Amino acid sequence: MKKLLKISAFLMIIAGLALHLIPSRAPNIHLNFINGQTINVHSYKGKPLLVTFWSITCTFCLEEIPALTKLYNELNPHGFEIIGIAMSYDPPNRVIELSKKRKIPYSIALDINSDAEKAFGNIRTTPTSFLINSDGKIIQHNVGAMNMKKLRSKIKRLLQT
Repeated sequence: MKKLLKISAFLMIIAGLALHLIPSRAPNIHLNFINGQTINVHSYKGKPLLVTFWSITCTFCLEEIPALTKLYNELNPHGFEIIGIAMSYDPPNRVIELSKKRKIPYSIALDINSDAEKAFGNIRTTPTSFLINSDGKIIQHNVGAMNMKKLRSKIKRLLQT
C-alpha cells in the first residue's frame, strides 16, 4: 500500500511539472503548411483556433478527422479555424497523401524539426489539442480523443464574444 501511495505521489508531481510546460498563450511560431505556405500562429489572432497534433499512425487521430471536418465545415464560415500539425516523425509525403485522400478541409502543417511540438510543451502523445481564444490565450488543453459536443458548444460561445 505504501508503495502504491509513493507511486501515486510521484505521478502527481510529474503531472504537475508537465502542466508547467504547457504555454498559457499560443506560441509565436511559424508553421509550414502542406500547401507551401508559412504562417505565424499569431496571424490567427482575432478568431477562435483549434490546434491539434496528430499522426498518420494514430488510430484516435484518424477517427477524429471526420468529426473535425464536420466541425470545421460548420463553424469556419463564422470565423473558426483549425490547424492540424503532423508529428515530426510522420513522413511529409504520407501526410500529404492522407490529407488529400481524407479531403481534410482545414490547414495541415508539417513539423519536421519539432518546433511546434516543443513550443506547445514537448508534445509526445497524439492526439493533443489546444483551443485558443481570439486573444491568443489557450483555454483548453486536451490529450486523447475530444468530446466534440462540448468542444462545439465552447467554440460557439467563443464565436459569440
